[in-house]
Amino acid sequence: MTPIALSLAIAVGLLHVWILVLEMVLWTRPAGLRAFGNTPERAQTTRVLAANQGLYNGFLAAGLFWGAATVQWPVLLFFLGCVVVAGCYGAWSVNRRIFFIQALPALLAIGAVLLAMPGGA
Repeated sequence: MTPIALSLAIAVGLLHVWILVLEMVLWTRPAGLRAFGNTPERAQTTRVLAANQGLYNGFLAAGLFWGAATVQWPVLLFFLGCVVVAGCYGAWSVNRRIFFIQALPALLAIGAVLLAMPGGA
């Protein structure tokens, strides 16, 4: 179960690297406009806020990669929990789709981590 848990945590981390790129680099470009349903004008006026959000997604990814590289289950659970909270808040405040893109994969990874921990869930 450990390879599955680590793979799922790394996949969530990679998702957050992609979100970082979308929010920090591609926000005002066609890929970013499509991903977030923005107009060029709105994207331009919110680009600094989006870059800040992207930076936070990078911190989540870094924490997940650190936890996976060192196989520290509590670290993985903490950062996966942060992703779940962020995904649930985004689903509530912006678009329900965010739950399925962000929170659900993190919840699946949490389940796998709990099963992989010594003593299991």
